[in-house]
Amino acid sequence: MDRRKSLKLIATGAVAVPAVIAGCNSDDKKADATKAEEPKFNLDRNPDELKYEKEILTKERFFTDHEMATITLLSDIIIPKDEISGSASEAKVPEFIEFIVKDMPSHQVPMKGGLRWLDLQCIKRFEKSFKDCSQQQQIELVDMIAFPDKAKPEMSQGVQFFRLMRDLTATGFYTSEIGIKDLDYKGNQPNQWNGVPAEVLAQYKLAYTEKELKECVSFNDNSL
Repeated sequence: MDRRKSLKLIATGAVAVPAVIAGCNSDDKKADATKAEEPKFNLDRNPDELKYEKEILTKERFFTDHEMATITLLSDIIIPKDEISGSASEAKVPEFIEFIVKDMPSHQVPMKGGLRWLDLQCIKRFEKSFKDCSQQQQIELVDMIAFPDKAKPEMSQGVQFFRLMRDLTATGFYTSEIGIKDLDYKGNQPNQWNGVPAEVLAQYKLAYTEKELKECVSFNDNSL
């Protein structure tokens, strides 16, 4: 399976989330409507953006408890805890996916349909839903859909679902505090620059004036 190293390559490039994948309609009833606590924002952000985000976060839950438990298991299979950092669920990837399907409704049917497909496959093979299977059974089924080139044609819907699930997991993890630390991303940092090197100036027959040299800070000055 593609694990942390492969996902790092995705995250450090461009993590692309497929816009549309095939899915089936779900008859699942939504979990009892529950309102999230009013979110608090302290960052200096666009008021319209804050308003929209609050609306998303205070919407009724989209996934049932059963579906969220399945998403949590899948995300931790994709990015498990290791000696470097925590797992996907510890980075709150399931909550991220819940947010994304509200923000991008085009993912709702593929996710609901994919989760139902996963359970039906497990019931057919192991007589229990995915979340109630043993870890060995869960990995056995995931291995059938995690490798598109090796998957059987009849597993195509599962392959498409798992691709979306993997993309969302990688996006959620590597945009979290845990994931950024895992990447060892430093961000913008100050540096020291003494101007254009003398050999480059000479090449183009240019030079700094005495005034410029006096006004500029030299980082070779030990007194600094």
